[in-house]
Amino acid sequence: MQDPENDGEYGGISSSFSDKAVRLGFIRKVYSILCVQLTVTMAIIGVFTIESVKLYSRQHQEMWWIALVIMLVSLISLACCPGVRRKTPHNFIFLGLFTVAEGFMLGAVTSTYDANEVLMAVGVCAAITLALTVFAFQTKIDFTAMGGVLIAVLMVFILFGLIAIFLPQSRTLKLVYASIGAIIFSLYIIYDTQLMVGGSHKYSLSPEEYVFAALNLYLDIINLFMYILQIIGNRN
Repeated sequence: MQDPENDGEYGGISSSFSDKAVRLGFIRKVYSILCVQLTVTMAIIGVFTIESVKLYSRQHQEMWWIALVIMLVSLISLACCPGVRRKTPHNFIFLGLFTVAEGFMLGAVTSTYDANEVLMAVGVCAAITLALTVFAFQTKIDFTAMGGVLIAVLMVFILFGLIAIFLPQSRTLKLVYASIGAIIFSLYIIYDTQLMVGGSHKYSLSPEEYVFAALNLYLDIINLFMYILQIIGNRN
């Protein structure tokens, strides 16, 4: 999910990035927000390991749908309204609502897996994310020029998922689908990291878009985590 605007966001290297201090401050701010988001999400998932919470969430399915609505409204507001995501405190309010709602939904899903499987998925996801982040910072390959290709692959992946719903469900099919999903969002982590870094890359985000950059990376990591969990875990 990327912002279609070009002025000051994707129209080549932003002039603001010519100042190294501004760029480093922007990166620091993005990762600070991202760390808070991931901490809140992991805390909520941890709460769902409590049996009473699991039982309550299963008995009140409407809460999952409420969280879904809040998540979608917040996501659309942040992604499609530059005035919302650039203006404080509106951007942090919507980002906070999105993170809590997403955490609740993830908690409900991960509660169907064994706790050891969830912990293993968290560890693997963290290791992969760290490795990909280091790679994105160091590599001379410019992934920001591959945005169109990544979107096309993602659309085909989503279409395949919709078709797979009507096919006989097998563990092999689920494993292949989850593996492809993990690869796609691994590439997106590199792509969004390089958009944030700017510098010599073809495209970059404006320093004003720190909330949008954190949101992109958060979604990439969460999706990667869920596909890794599908690969590792077996449904209870």
